Amino acid sequence: MPIIRVAVPVPKRQFFEYQHTSALEPGIRVRVPFGPRKLVGVALETTDESQWQSDKLKAILEVLDDAPIFSPIQLKLCQWLSQYYQHPIGDVLHSAMPVSLRKGGSSEPKPVSFLQVSKQGQQADSASLGKARKQQQLLAQLQQDEASYSSILAQYASTTVKALIEKELIEQVERIPSLDTNWLNDLNIGEKPLPNVEQAIAISQITAKIGEYASFLIEGVTGSGKTEVYLQAIESVLTQSKQVLILVPEIGLTPQTVERFAKRFNVPVGILHSNLTDNERLLVWQQSHAGQLPIIIGTRSAIFTPMKSPGMLIVDEEHDSSYKQQDGLRYHARDLAVMRAAQEKIPLILGSATPALESLNNALNGKYQHLILNERAGNASHPKQQVLDIRNQPLEFGLAKGIIERIGQHLAQESQVMLFINRRGYAPALVCHTCGHVEECPGCNKPYTLHKQLYKLQCHHCGSAKAIPKRCQSCNSTELSAMGLGTEQLEQGLQTLFPQYTSVRIDSDSARGKNRLNDMLDKINRNEYQILIGTQILSKGHHFPNVTLVVILEVDGALFSADYRAAEHLAQLVTQLAGRAGRAEKPGEMWLQTHDPSHPLLQDLLNNGYSHFARYALLEREQAMLPPHTYQALFRAQSSDPRLANQLLMDISQQFSYSKHVQCIGPLPALMEKRQGKFRMQLVLISSNRAALQHTLSQAMPNIEQLPLATKVRWALDVDPQDFM
Repeated sequence: MPIIRVAVPVPKRQFFEYQHTSALEPGIRVRVPFGPRKLVGVALETTDESQWQSDKLKAILEVLDDAPIFSPIQLKLCQWLSQYYQHPIGDVLHSAMPVSLRKGGSSEPKPVSFLQVSKQGQQADSASLGKARKQQQLLAQLQQDEASYSSILAQYASTTVKALIEKELIEQVERIPSLDTNWLNDLNIGEKPLPNVEQAIAISQITAKIGEYASFLIEGVTGSGKTEVYLQAIESVLTQSKQVLILVPEIGLTPQTVERFAKRFNVPVGILHSNLTDNERLLVWQQSHAGQLPIIIGTRSAIFTPMKSPGMLIVDEEHDSSYKQQDGLRYHARDLAVMRAAQEKIPLILGSATPALESLNNALNGKYQHLILNERAGNASHPKQQVLDIRNQPLEFGLAKGIIERIGQHLAQESQVMLFINRRGYAPALVCHTCGHVEECPGCNKPYTLHKQLYKLQCHHCGSAKAIPKRCQSCNSTELSAMGLGTEQLEQGLQTLFPQYTSVRIDSDSARGKNRLNDMLDKINRNEYQILIGTQILSKGHHFPNVTLVVILEVDGALFSADYRAAEHLAQLVTQLAGRAGRAEKPGEMWLQTHDPSHPLLQDLLNNGYSHFARYALLEREQAMLPPHTYQALFRAQSSDPRLANQLLMDISQQFSYSKHVQCIGPLPALMEKRQGKFRMQLVLISSNRAALQHTLSQAMPNIEQLPLATKVRWALDVDPQDFM
C-alpha cells in the first residue's frame, strides 16, 4: 500500500506519513487523524518506504481534492519559506491557503452575495430619492452593473443598502459568478497620457523583459507617475493573455487602485484583503487559479494567490512595513515576491518614492535594475520642505504662531491643509497636577492614552481600557490634567482656531469600519473638508490634488530612538508626507516643527532629499555592520517571570557558541520590556554571510526545540527582523 508524506499544520518541522489505497499527486489536500484530532494536511510525496514501521501507520481519512490546489512552483516556494524562515512546512502551506480551504471546505466555487437592481429599480430615476445622496449614487452604480455585496459595503454604509432594498429598488441574490478565460476579447485600452522621457525609458526597459525574470526598482519621487508606468507595462502583459498580481500595503488603497486599473483596461479585477468574506476570498483565489482574472490586487497575503498564466508581479510602496508579517509565519511579502518572480520567470517591479535600504542596496549592487523618476508628472512641482525651530516659542494646540498664520493663508486661497501627528487620542498621558501620578497600564507599565470622545483611557500597546477616573488613585486629588498632544486635541484646537472651515480626523479610531475611510477620502477629494488631521494613514500613497500645505508635529522622539531603523522610517515618513502637497497645478510646501532644527538627519533630508539620505545611511550601516550589509535573526522570548525568558535565551545562545560565522548579542530586554503582563527578552544573531546564518540556524533549531524551558516559555524566531519592539 502506498505511503503518503503529508504536511500537517502543527508546530513540528517535519512531515508525517500515512497509508492510502493509491498514490496522490503533491499538492492535494487530505484529512488525516492526528492524535485525537482530525486535521487538514497537504500531500507532499508518495513513496513505498517508510521512515517508521509501516504497519503502525494510520490511514488517510479523506482525500479532499480531485486535483492539486498547489502547483509544483507553489510547493517549491512554500518549502523555501519553511527553510528560510525556519517555520514548520505544514503551517506554511496552511497559511498559503484561503481560510475555507484550511477548514477542509470544497475547492469548488461557492455562491457569493450580489446586489443588483430590481425591475422597479431599472426604471427608477435616482433623483426621485430626494436628498439621500448616497442612495442616489448606489442606485446609479448598480444600474450600470451588479456588484458583490462586500464590495458595496466597502463603499457604502449598510443602512444605505438596506434602505434601497426596503424600497424594492435593489435586491440581493446568491449565485456563483460566471467569468471565463476569454477576457482578452474585452480588453480595451482606455485613454492614456503620453509618458515623459523618464517614464518612457522605464516602460521600455520593463516590457523588454516580459517572459523572463528581472527585478526592477522604480525609485520615483512622490507624484512622478509610478502608477502610470505600472499601467503601461501591464498593457504589454495583458495583450499576451497573461496575468498580473499587484500588492498594495493598505486596504484603503485598493478601491482607488482597482478603479484606475479597471477603467484603463475594461477587464475583471480581483481584490483580496481582510474585509472580504471567506467565500469571496476563495472565489478570487479560484478565478485567478483558473486564469479568469487578468489583474489581481491585494494586500500582503495576496502574494500566495495562484495564477494560471503569470506575467508580472508588482509591489507598490515596497518600503512599507505592513509587508512584513509580525506573528506566526514571519515572512516578508516583498522578499517572497522576488523568489516567486524568479521561479515563475516573470518580471518583478518594486516601486517607491522612499525605497527600503535593502532594496536600494540591491539596486546599487546590480541585483535589481534601477529606474529613477526625478520629475513629477504633468505640471506638478516639487513641494518646498522647511524646518521651523519651535524652541522658546509659545505653542497653541501644539502649533507655533507662524504655522497658524501659514495655515490661514492656504485656507484663504481655497486650498486644503494636512497636519500630521503620530498620536491618536486626545493626549498620551493623564497626570495628577497635585502629586504627579501618571495613570499607567499595569500590564505594560506604560501611560494610558486619554480618549475624550470615547470617555476612556486606553493602552495602545495591549488594548486594555478603563473609564477616565474622577480622582487620582495616589492622592485622591481631582486635579487631573491631560499631558501632551493627540489627534483629537489637535482637531478640537483647529476647530477653535478656524471655525469657518471643516476638519476631518483620520486615524485608526475615526476610520474604523468597512466604509468609513473610503467615505472620508471621497469627501476630501470633493473638498468637503479643508483641514485634514491624522496619523500614518494619511501618508499611504493617497492623492489629494487640492492639498498645498503639510505640517508635521512632534517627530523629535524618532531622532533619538534605540532602533537603528528609526532614522530610515522617519525619513520615509517625512518624504511621503511632503509628497502629499502640490500634486496638481498648485505649488505645495511642507513645514516640520522641531526642537532640534540642526539635527543632521533633518538637514540632510530637507536639503538633499531622501535619495542622498538613503545612500549616506547605507554607508553608515556598512560601517556599523548592520543590515543590509549583514544578516540578522532574532529570538524573542516572553514570560511572566523575566528570569525564565532570560535563561531560555541564554540556553539558546549556547547553541551558537561554537559557530565562527554567527555572533550573538544578548539576551537583552526588548525596547518595550513589558507587555500584557509578560516580560520580553531578545537574542540577536548577526552574520556577514546569509547562507552561513541559515545553515547554522537549521542545525540548531532541533536542539533548541528540545531545551527544557522551550515548552515553558513562549518564544519565536524572526528571520530578517524589521523591528525590536
